[in-house]
Amino acid sequence: MPNLSLTLGCWDYDRVLGLKDGRVRPEGIDLTFLNMIVEETFFRMLRHREFDVSEMSMSSYVVSLSRQEQPFIAIPVFPSRFFRHSSIYVNADAGIEKPADLIGKRIGTPEYQMTAPVWIRGILSEHYNVPVDSVTYVTGGEESPNRIEKLKLDLPPSIQVEPIGPDQTLAQMLASGEIDAMHTARKPSTYDGVKVRRLFPDFVDVEKAYWRDTGIFPIMHVIGIRRDVYESNRWIAMNLYEAFCEAQQLCYEGLRETAALKGMLPWFNANVEEAFALMGDDFWPYGLEKNRATLETFLRYHHEQGLSKRLIGMEEMFAPETLEKFVI
Repeated sequence: MPNLSLTLGCWDYDRVLGLKDGRVRPEGIDLTFLNMIVEETFFRMLRHREFDVSEMSMSSYVVSLSRQEQPFIAIPVFPSRFFRHSSIYVNADAGIEKPADLIGKRIGTPEYQMTAPVWIRGILSEHYNVPVDSVTYVTGGEESPNRIEKLKLDLPPSIQVEPIGPDQTLAQMLASGEIDAMHTARKPSTYDGVKVRRLFPDFVDVEKAYWRDTGIFPIMHVIGIRRDVYESNRWIAMNLYEAFCEAQQLCYEGLRETAALKGMLPWFNANVEEAFALMGDDFWPYGLEKNRATLETFLRYHHEQGLSKRLIGMEEMFAPETLEKFVI
């Protein structure tokens, strides 16, 4: 019986390189790896369902679970994580010196439903007493005009979201003072550390303290499968999950190599040692159990921010085959 041919849309992170270069081959699957930046992958999958399997925004995926039609099913593989205290930018003239100063301000965000701003709003609300509905959100393209929400939203009236004009960009509006701050995944091109600066200039120390306090390394993306592909071949969920885990183990092995620098950063090995010392040997875990607190927190934030009409359960997110293992 021939292997099943599947396409995978995903950025070429170090933890998936084994799948891209063929060192890891999912059992029974011929995988075509399509390497794209995340914005393109998300747009093409969410709007046109172009791939059999793809990296997906976790927020967009959870939004899709709230709809009558649920076009995707995920496996508990998390190709992107990111501490987001570093991703809050402010205009230096807006009078924002501490998180509480954001209250009442106009805050840009490329899309309200983006995963990074969900985490940022949740952290600001829970840990810094900045309620989600205490600001006005301004949405649109960060660097290019005319970006719109990939998924139609139905938000509570207490949450104010306004689109920017057809010729405007958030990066320029932040620099000019037309918006006071920005929650985003990418550092804006107008960031100079002076006119446009971070809310938390010492973000590394702040993020390490957040980890020590919560044990949460925020998840940004999941791996989603088109539900029609999954329903026709349910065995692919576990086979893909195992392959992603194998590729990640190759990455961990590379991180532990000390004879030469595996990455180009001058203190790469020292950074690796620090991460293991602070966060443990499996600091980027896959699977449900090791991510329970992180997922519960995100799903709560998502619901509190009006993006999911009901509180989604973790088990609803993932193919059931990937949540238990065969034992002899």
